[in-house]
Amino acid sequence: MFQPRGHSAHNDTFARDNLPPLDLWPDMDYGAVPALAAYPGQINVARDLLDIHVAAGFGDRPALHFNGASWSYAVLHAQANRIARVLVEDMGLETGNRVLLRAPNNPMLVAAWFAVLKAGGICVTTMPMLRSGELVPLIEKAQVSHALCDIALATDLDTACKGLPITALHFSADGTGDQALERAMAGKPATFDTVDTAADDVALIAFTSGTTGGSKGTIHFHRDVLAIADLFPRHVISIGRDDVFAGSPPLAFTFGLGALVVFPMRYGASSVMVERFGPDTMLETVQRYGCTGIYTAPTAYRAMLPKVNDFDLSRLKVCVSAGEHLPKATWEAWHKATGIALIDGIGATELLHIFVSASGAEIRPGATGKAIAGYEARLIDAEGEPLPPGGEGRLAVRGPTGCRYLADAERQKGYVQDGWNVTGDVYREDAEGYLHYIARSDDMIISAGYNIAGPEVENALLTHAAVQECAVVGVPDDARGQLVKAFVVAAPGVSGDAALAKILQDHVKATIAPYKYPRAIDFVDALPKTQTGKVQRFKLRDS
Repeated sequence: MFQPRGHSAHNDTFARDNLPPLDLWPDMDYGAVPALAAYPGQINVARDLLDIHVAAGFGDRPALHFNGASWSYAVLHAQANRIARVLVEDMGLETGNRVLLRAPNNPMLVAAWFAVLKAGGICVTTMPMLRSGELVPLIEKAQVSHALCDIALATDLDTACKGLPITALHFSADGTGDQALERAMAGKPATFDTVDTAADDVALIAFTSGTTGGSKGTIHFHRDVLAIADLFPRHVISIGRDDVFAGSPPLAFTFGLGALVVFPMRYGASSVMVERFGPDTMLETVQRYGCTGIYTAPTAYRAMLPKVNDFDLSRLKVCVSAGEHLPKATWEAWHKATGIALIDGIGATELLHIFVSASGAEIRPGATGKAIAGYEARLIDAEGEPLPPGGEGRLAVRGPTGCRYLADAERQKGYVQDGWNVTGDVYREDAEGYLHYIARSDDMIISAGYNIAGPEVENALLTHAAVQECAVVGVPDDARGQLVKAFVVAAPGVSGDAALAKILQDHVKATIAPYKYPRAIDFVDALPKTQTGKVQRFKLRDS
């Protein structure tokens, strides 16, 4: 059984007991980054991200913005302390218990997240769009004992919890309603002694977004959450106290958790909580709050392009794209429209956040980048052997964070090989050492003996003005084995018909090798996506 480095504060050892065997863990090296190597044995990230700012006299500074109002660090701290007291004193939370959190991005969700950690619990934050039938397996797999839920999403959770030993309370988005949690908080003092958890105590169980149809629970320690705060934001984007961030990813998605909570609060900055994001909402938010940074998926940047000149984006300086491959055409169009160089990045729920990226003068449009400080990346062949520079193969990564699946040794064996996290992405390395995305390994199309990467065909299609969005998959074909098929969302005002299909096919033939062109094109109103903005290509293959 795993033994934490510090003194564990968890009385409930379920999460620790259901870690994969140690010999299946990836190599995790803190030595490459001195700040990480110096971490103490006892860490509670709620103390390092929230308590510390109030104790240092910065309590009056803004932490969260929502619907035109702001919560200071002191207000967030007080609310988190009250919720922690409710969890422990009224709901009987034991350290190490799993607490399901369910809400759109709003201040009370952030306060609840901190409260669970302060009380020594483990956060299991779920996607707002999940329905009761999807929540049940997550609840059962993580052995959830408590739940805090926004009243707007309560129906599905209440249905999922029927017959299960779960104590649940509801809240309103900004904490000003008359829900059970708020009534319980009203009688609590705004103080709470944050539990002195071990650096290696479990802080959260994050479930993957299910782009391939299934969802896996990934385990992350307090030190892991702190590590991502000391890597990507410190070495790639740089954050100051006056920065204001916004973004579309839900906090249940670790991309969103890092972008909108962990990163800004590590450096005393603030973020905007928006419950529903669309292209107009994003641009309005940047203008209204003077945002200096945004995080969203490539498709959202493309959707915002027609309207960027209608809004004041003068304070915006950092734009991060992740969740999907960033096409070169989208990078160039955004740069031309705004003057801002998009920062591309690839991460994984298994490793918590971004591990390959580049910024500033280091950006090469069309390339994701290089391994960021603290991580190593290499390409491997089908047998797991490293490829020489210039090769094309599966991406393998290792660093201070890594994959630990909850109670799933078989999947663990597939993801971690020889100490490396093998992400399932196929990349090409250029002469400068930059990594260029090719495809997900399961998105490679084999047609008439040719290996064709769907994203390469998508990139070619996106260079045509008639295409707003697209996705390319392989579908069964008697003659070719697989047929390259494109699903295209036509640009506004453009009619998707047979004539346009022929134009687009000819365009692809003229842009990349002709054999890669889509032999079938379907025009659709929208592409199926997860709530994190990832295209669900498996649904297109099955359509």
